[in-house]
Amino acid sequence: MHRASRTLVRHRKSVCSSPAARALSSAPPAPTVQITTLPNKIRVATEATPGHFSSLGLYIDAGSRYELPESSGVSHFIDRMAFKVCDCLPLERYPLSTDLQSTAGRTDAEMSSAIHSLGGQIMCSSSRESIMYQSSHFHQATPLAMSLISDTVLNPSFLQQEIEAQRDAAYYEVREISAKPDMILPEILHNVAYSQIGLGNPLLCPEDRIDAIDELTLRKSMKEWYRPERMVVAGAGMRHEELVELTDKYFSSLKSTSSQSPQMRTSPQVPPHLLSPSSPSVAKSLTRAASYLFPNPTSPGEPPVTSHTSYTGGHRFIHNKEAEFNHLYIAFEGVGIHDDDIYALATMQVLLGGGGSFSAGGPGKGMYSRLYTHILNHFPQIDHCASFHHIYTDSSLFGLFASFVPASSGLRGGNTPGQIMPHLVHQLSLLLHTPIPQAELGRAKNQLKSSLMMALESRAVEVEDLGRQILVHNRKVPVTEMTDKIDLVQPEDIRRVATRVFGPHSGNKATVVCMGHEDTGAWEDVFKKYSVAGA
Repeated sequence: MHRASRTLVRHRKSVCSSPAARALSSAPPAPTVQITTLPNKIRVATEATPGHFSSLGLYIDAGSRYELPESSGVSHFIDRMAFKVCDCLPLERYPLSTDLQSTAGRTDAEMSSAIHSLGGQIMCSSSRESIMYQSSHFHQATPLAMSLISDTVLNPSFLQQEIEAQRDAAYYEVREISAKPDMILPEILHNVAYSQIGLGNPLLCPEDRIDAIDELTLRKSMKEWYRPERMVVAGAGMRHEELVELTDKYFSSLKSTSSQSPQMRTSPQVPPHLLSPSSPSVAKSLTRAASYLFPNPTSPGEPPVTSHTSYTGGHRFIHNKEAEFNHLYIAFEGVGIHDDDIYALATMQVLLGGGGSFSAGGPGKGMYSRLYTHILNHFPQIDHCASFHHIYTDSSLFGLFASFVPASSGLRGGNTPGQIMPHLVHQLSLLLHTPIPQAELGRAKNQLKSSLMMALESRAVEVEDLGRQILVHNRKVPVTEMTDKIDLVQPEDIRRVATRVFGPHSGNKATVVCMGHEDTGAWEDVFKKYSVAGA
């Protein structure tokens, strides 16, 4: 070896063995998530991830849960009117022109041109506990995307023509969704479970409220909800300092109404028998965003906004003699998002699994789940059978549903809801009264973890997850932290949580919704027979 080379090698060894070098090499990696709270208490969070596109979003603690009778339907209209002026107005009646103002700062034509110049996509979405505005675009378009979001949020015009067009669209949308049982029945289930208030409020504007939504109603709700302490701006693909500067530029005009600092919201303590400490089952939710294990809370750092919600349970039958199938839903109130048992309950939902009679049969599509092996595989008249889990901050809905050929249809092998219900309740009773095989539990935990991690491969989902978690916890919960907690779930945890949620002495009540040709009959007796909580 050349002398100079040997000298260089010795020098490198001495440097690497020095205390300073060892300390440097053992230093923790730089954090990938940075969070800044501006003076008006709006929080800005970024995650350092490489890629060709940037994503940013504004996440607001708002939604249908917080609607009152006089504001019912506001979230639906706010969602549909954002960024969509050009799409919702008939061109023959309202042609694009500089006379039609989309916001106080942009005409309809200017808004349309700016959206199309992003080179990506921009959207608004509302749910029961959140309203979000989000954009995915080329890196250089980040300032434009922030400008469009702030303009839409802070300076909407709410033109009479625009509202009228959205009323027409809302009538159509409500009627279309009402004709699809798989879409409307989860809404009815929430309505029954929470007595038509709070979490029981509809996501869609009720038909009798559509004509009542006007500019004053929209502005009043936005003024109440759109406060900086209830907002988080999240981004990926840009420097943290850049997003902080843009947020300060476009949202510093908002003034906080809270004197407290943002902090993680903890759910109130409640008696265990109340079983409380978020389009879909936990498995489907987690494939969209890991943050569905951490949905939006009420305002950080201040008392929760009263949403007048409480779980009551109940029964409802929607008679439809023209329906192709009977549909039966059974639900119980599960734990809220801050409860440690949320991981066991999420695993339980994946363990039950299920799906369609066709799609559930393939490898990786649920063929080992209990609802497939015990129900779909044995009863060809059942078209669909699956578990679901809708998660919220202080409550959740956990249960099963089935769609099956009606007995009164005249088709061979048809059943009444009263004949199918025992099979569903029996699956719940097995979780209460029989051991959970370790291999079966291991499969469910692996499916849950893989869904969680695969979801975060999407840049848009990653940013949504970041924004929601900062809104809830004021920190990013690493996916490894969640998967570690899933790994800790044991068979005895499944049985314990099942006993807590729908055990015969839990004090919980069932929610039963049936749509189709016949009702369930004496459904309370079925729960009693299988030692499962009921009425």
